[in-house]
Amino acid sequence: MDVPKVLVADAVSERGVTELRGGGELDVVVKTGLKEDQLIQVIPEYSALVVRSQTKATAAVIEAATKLKVIGRAGVGVDNVNVEAATKRGVIVMNTPGGNTISTAEHTFSLLMSLARKIPQAHASVKEGKWDRKSFEGVELYDKTLAILGMGRIGTEVARRAMAFGMRVLAYDPYLSASRARSLQVELIESLDEILPRADFITVHMPATPETHHMLDAARLATTKKGVRIINCARGGLVEEAALFEALQSGQVGGAALDVYEKEPPPADFPLRSLPNVVLTPHLGASTAEAQESVGIEIAQAIRAVLLHGEIRNAVNMPNLDAKTLEIIGPYLSLGEKLGRLLSQLAPKRCERVNINYSGKVAEMDTAAVTRMVLKGFLLAAGGKEVNQVNAPALAENLGLKVTESRISAPGDFTELIELSAGCDGESVSVAGTYFGTTPRIVKINNRHVEARPEGVLLLLENRDRPGIVGMLGSVLGANKVNIAGMSLSRNEVGGEAITVLNLDTAPSRAVLDQLLAEGDIRSANVIQL
Repeated sequence: MDVPKVLVADAVSERGVTELRGGGELDVVVKTGLKEDQLIQVIPEYSALVVRSQTKATAAVIEAATKLKVIGRAGVGVDNVNVEAATKRGVIVMNTPGGNTISTAEHTFSLLMSLARKIPQAHASVKEGKWDRKSFEGVELYDKTLAILGMGRIGTEVARRAMAFGMRVLAYDPYLSASRARSLQVELIESLDEILPRADFITVHMPATPETHHMLDAARLATTKKGVRIINCARGGLVEEAALFEALQSGQVGGAALDVYEKEPPPADFPLRSLPNVVLTPHLGASTAEAQESVGIEIAQAIRAVLLHGEIRNAVNMPNLDAKTLEIIGPYLSLGEKLGRLLSQLAPKRCERVNINYSGKVAEMDTAAVTRMVLKGFLLAAGGKEVNQVNAPALAENLGLKVTESRISAPGDFTELIELSAGCDGESVSVAGTYFGTTPRIVKINNRHVEARPEGVLLLLENRDRPGIVGMLGSVLGANKVNIAGMSLSRNEVGGEAITVLNLDTAPSRAVLDQLLAEGDIRSANVIQL
């Protein structure tokens, strides 16, 4: 029997490589610095590929990898791995969530202190033989206000360190519950517009999503306290670099420290290099001996588990299940994720609880993986691409989201049903789905019976039940070239309140929604992306 071969294409810790080799059950080859064409040539003989951030596991590489079973990313983000191509080829993609939390938090705080005391600039001055104390007068952290944008694992650790220095900590995170904020002893702020003018220092710890791209742009930087200092150790693109350059030149922003950039490495003519009040580091957030060793060992153990025992850990593109269990509950994984995404787009802000109720046949199964997929869908907006079925429970806990499961073995209206609810402060929403044969369906929204496909674009309307509503919807959407693929209507009584759910081929614009709301009988109109 051939010994599975593992290619370590980026530098990982020596202990990680030793852990991977084990007792010789795997043939481990370390070849770093390979370009795409070189990787394509050698990858066909390997069963596993280990990368960090340098090597790109592109679609072409994955296509050439005829024996490849698993790609292990020694780190959190998998931006350098084409997960979609890997999934299509049946290649498992795994990462090491949480391995760099402390190192990144400490680097963030190191940059914060460097800005406060101008340490890099003073160091450079002394190295040049100067003794210029007046030019490097700094500020104390004590009694200053730190705004943390994003209270995940790293943001939480930064908050603890800031409070130890006597800083006031404000937090902005649309998905952090009020109870979790109280337990962390931070002041929860509802909006960016409210938190930015109050901060002496701002540090960003959000995922990279369309909503967070350039979240600190020219308009928002103009609202900050004059002389504010900004740190970004999270993702390039959260801070608009061109706007930051202008704000630093004008004095609106007093200093900035960046570890990540919109383009890495930054070009030679990168404007921020020229400014004296900027500290730049080359993406060092996870670059500590401890973090490198931790992620190396963690990915080695995960690779060994999948190649030698078929056990899947920390997978970002499939559940952590054995093949037999996956065959049984596989269909419910996709349905659970879709229901979670639907619920998240209907739920009130800062939800404090989510309940997943399984009834009928599905309640008799091991539904742990389904619950994880529900949370993955529900938290997608909060965690971005990094959230998966492995780290979703930890993310929920960190946000203060209480997750409960309930079961009813006896069937009700449906042979099997997955019903989700979410809420806080007395406000609650719910959705439910099941299978009609092999076809998934959304069958309840807020306890009202509907029938819609859990895919694509949904338009959810609350409207008064009256003759002509359907015709009006068809006319408005048709006039705006929005095609209706399916429709479901549910009312509480004749002439009462109704829910209308439409499957659409394309998402209607804000102007189309405003036109519908202007009709008077439409109480609300929500576009749901599944």
